[in-house]
Amino acid sequence: MSKSNDFENLLLRHVFNNEDIPNIGDASGLQGAATVGSLYLSLHTADPGEAGDQTSSEISYTGYARVAVPRTSARLQVTGNKVELVEDEDFPKMTGGTGGTVTHFGIGTAASGGGTLLYSGETDPDILIQNGIIPRLEGLATGTATSVTED
Repeated sequence: MSKSNDFENLLLRHVFNNEDIPNIGDASGLQGAATVGSLYLSLHTADPGEAGDQTSSEISYTGYARVAVPRTSARLQVTGNKVELVEDEDFPKMTGGTGGTVTHFGIGTAASGGGTLLYSGETDPDILIQNGIIPRLEGLATGTATSVTED
């Protein structure tokens, strides 16, 4: 059994935009949080997979940190069962370490450690991380937005 397209969009808007889902449980529905909060973008050198967490294949370099993104439509746009970054999201510059090639990104619940990985996707193109590089996930303004889908 699969979810309807309408419910997929409601679920994405609940998770990424903190919107209510009406009529789940009672008339007030499944409520968004009182405080919007953030989700955290992570970079990965391989697919973290459905069984992975935010640390699975996560890049490690001097200066790296996950990027907080507020759960609002101003930062995460939901349309047609797809969530896209509205603006470019830059990660801290590499100042040391071994670097590597980022092939995937994740969206999870924790600023650090093994938080719950909600969604992951491929980067396009891959991002070569070396000293002095500021990794970037592209937003809608570039025309090649980083996105995940629900289906």
